[in-house]
Amino acid sequence: MSEIHNGGRVVIAGAGPGDPELMTVKAARRLQQADAVLYDSLVTREILDLAAKGADMVAVGKRCGDGQDQTHRQNAINELMLDYARRGALCVRLKAGDPFVFGRGVEEVRFLTERQVAVEVIPGISAGIAAANLFHVPVTERYRTSSVLLSTGHTSTCSMEEFDSVVALLKQGTPLVLYMGMKHLECICQRLLDAGFSPDFPICAASRVSMPDQQLVCATLGTICPLLVTTPLPTPVVFLVGEHAVPVSQQTL
Repeated sequence: MSEIHNGGRVVIAGAGPGDPELMTVKAARRLQQADAVLYDSLVTREILDLAAKGADMVAVGKRCGDGQDQTHRQNAINELMLDYARRGALCVRLKAGDPFVFGRGVEEVRFLTERQVAVEVIPGISAGIAAANLFHVPVTERYRTSSVLLSTGHTSTCSMEEFDSVVALLKQGTPLVLYMGMKHLECICQRLLDAGFSPDFPICAASRVSMPDQQLVCATLGTICPLLVTTPLPTPVVFLVGEHAVPVSQQTL
């Protein structure tokens, strides 16, 4: 397949956790240059408003319970990016957070590269890392935690085999940053309890990170599920799990 030489290209950009001021300068610049923007559902209106006037604004994001077949949806997104590039357009594929952290960015890069489309990837601040910073939760700290585990609970079957590595790292003191874990939270907590963790083991839930209404709820494996039933948090929510994964103000050294 011949390379596209008409100037068309695709930029896969991370929008960050939501606050437009936390998006990179480069991502904002590409938005202002875009002929088309294919954006996910968690990208905020304030960020979309930065796009060039007259750019095609195409919502392609998944929403919980929308009934879409996700393979079909992703194939449609791929074909849209390819079509814009073939027409000579600058197409910005705008993703919440970071494109390569549970964002399927690598799949889109692979698709475009195989079709000889010029593609640029711009990193973004992932919600879990933003939550740690904004709520003063030390997911790494000298002499205490030298690693951090990023995991998704969205498609997890929560089998003990699947959680062996998570359990091992948590027991060694590695904090867990859990994305898309709300649906399976009860199962995940129970699996960790079955693996020998105390019901008092800390877990924090960070809601709508970086937005004006952001919230942090600090609880334990034994209390987080009933607490979120009685006091639901607005989504999206990311979980910070670990012995030291609590705000500095609540730590005892």
